Order: sequence, then structure tokens, then C-alpha cells
Amino acid sequence: MSELQTRKDQAIAAIDAAETLDALEALRVEALGKQGWISLLLKTLGQMSPEERQSQAPAIQAARGEVADAIAARKAALENAELDRRLASETLDLSLPAPQAPRGSVHPVSQVMDELAEIFADLGFSVATGPEIENDWHNFTALNMAETHPARAMHDTFYFPDRDAEGRQMLLRTHTSPVQIRSMAEQGAPIRIIAPGRVYRSDSDATHTPMFHQIEGLVIDRDIHLGHLKWTLETFLKAFFERDDIVLRLRPSYFPFTEPSVEVDVGWQEVNANGIRRRVLGGDGDAPGHGWMELLGSGMVNRRVLEFAGLDPDEWQGFAWGLGVDRLAMLKYGMDDLRAFFDGDARWLAHYGFSAFDQPSLSAGVGARA
Repeated sequence: MSELQTRKDQAIAAIDAAETLDALEALRVEALGKQGWISLLLKTLGQMSPEERQSQAPAIQAARGEVADAIAARKAALENAELDRRLASETLDLSLPAPQAPRGSVHPVSQVMDELAEIFADLGFSVATGPEIENDWHNFTALNMAETHPARAMHDTFYFPDRDAEGRQMLLRTHTSPVQIRSMAEQGAPIRIIAPGRVYRSDSDATHTPMFHQIEGLVIDRDIHLGHLKWTLETFLKAFFERDDIVLRLRPSYFPFTEPSVEVDVGWQEVNANGIRRRVLGGDGDAPGHGWMELLGSGMVNRRVLEFAGLDPDEWQGFAWGLGVDRLAMLKYGMDDLRAFFDGDARWLAHYGFSAFDQPSLSAGVGARA
């Protein structure tokens, strides 16, 4: 065992003299590695008789512990010395700007909602809201939609098994039109509101999702006509797309809650920007290279809807319109798949998101970006 004592003392001396962590690691492997001399001695214990193992094992284990402790102590000393050297040689320039922290960004839907509110506030509209869980009277009946209307079908609408206190069936609203009914019933006339919010329909593809965002507008007053509707939509779209060449085409259509009803088309053309072709609204749709795009539905509020809301249709008239907020964002900012709005991909939001400090305003431009 005197040989064991000698090798242990030599190993500890070498460890104490190690100048680098690499050299210390080599000494650790030499003594305690799988083929290290102490490891090999421990393996020979299994080949000894019980008497020999009882007499030699404590010394070998003690040598192993002393070598391991010496390595740990020397490693700590070398690491502390390296830290002291770095602290003495390295400096921190406190005049440098701090690293920029990650910033969140505003979702394009929220940005467009703010842009729309800014535009319509300037036109004298207020923002109205209502419940997303509605009853079928506000969602369908009060809007002059017959019991047999296809929108009432289960494959188009998300129904709940519950009914309200009056026995009316409950559902996720399919449009924000119930807000118009509630606003007219509660506030009376005259009224000038927009109703933005989430709506739900059983539909899903590249241009449709089960949940999407819609904005509707309502004006009720005396002597209102389609000319007021067209002027309002033209003014709104010119401000939103920040173009003076927006041209509208109104086509006769049918909606149960408006009479007469019109589909609103807007002129567009395809442009090539940085090798990417995209549709840009603007210009006359009948001009060469242009076309018409259906953008929204609108019309004069049906007499029956006014009656359901408690207003006298012989005294009050008005117009209403509605369109998808998500689609507006796609058209204005060049997005091509509606489903990406709801994927929760931070990379998409980093590309299309808006700075929280970039508040839309008519003076700075509702679409101005930081």
C-alpha cells in the first residue's frame, strides 16, 4: 500500500501544480477516468478474497476521495483566478445603449379596428357593442329573416342547447346586426353608429374562418336616402385605403333587412411590386386593365326592421352596411390567407404587426406605420 500512497501523493502534487483547466481535466482522466489507475485498482477488488478486500478497499477508496477533492479544489481555484483576470481586464461602457427588449406588436385586426373607429368618429359615428351570445330573435327575427331562411340552419350557425328566460334559442351571433336592433330599441332615433366585433359562422377555407371580425354601420334619421349611403361609403373607403381614386359601383341585390338593397363593388387593378403581384383598390373598374371587386352589402333599412326596433317607419328612414374587417386588412396590407390571422405564429405577427405607438389618425394617416 506504500505504492498507493506514493502514487496518490504524486497525483495530488500534479493536480496542485496544474495551470489550466485542460491540464486538470487530463489529470482527472488519468486517475479517475474509466481506465484511470484508481479506477483499475477499484476493479481489482472484485477479484480479491474477502479478507484482502477488507484490508485494501478502505485505502483505495480513501485515495480516490482525496484525489477527487484535490481536483475539485484546484478547479474552483482556477475558475476564480480566470474570473478575477476577466474582471481586471474587461470593462463595461455604461454610455452604450441598453440591449433592446423584445416588443409586442398590435395585431392587424386590432389596427384596422382602430383605423375604422378613427375614420367614422370624424364622420360623427359612435361605436356600439353587444353580446356575442345572442338569441335568435335579435339575430334573425328582428332583422326580418323568415323561419325558413337558410342562415338559421344548423350547418350555418352555432346553436346552444340553452334558451333564454323567454324561451328563445341561443346562438353565437352570425353578424353584428343584432347590435343595430339593440341600439335602436335602447336609444331611439336619430342614431349614427358603427358596430365592430367578432362573429361566428360554420365555414372554413382560405377566405373563411369559423370566427371572424365584422363591422356594420347604421344611420337612422329623417329624409335619409341612397345618396347619403353612397357618399358615406366613398368617404370611408377613400380615407381607409388613403386613395382619392376609389370608384364604387352599386348593384341591386336582396337582403331581408334592407329594401332596396345594393351590393357595393370597388374598382381595382393588379400591380407588380418587387416581383409580387397583388390586387390594389383604385380606379374605374371598367377602365382597361381594371376590374370590379364585390366588397360589401348595404341598403336602406327595411320598414319591418324599424318596426321591430320600435321606430315609426313613416317618420324615420336610414341605411345600413356591413363588411369583414379581416378582409379589409388583407386588401390593404397584402395578406393572402385569412387563416394566418388566427394561427398564432409570432413570425407572421412580427412581419405584419403594428407598433403599439403607431396610433392611427386622420392627420398622420390612418395606415401610417412606425
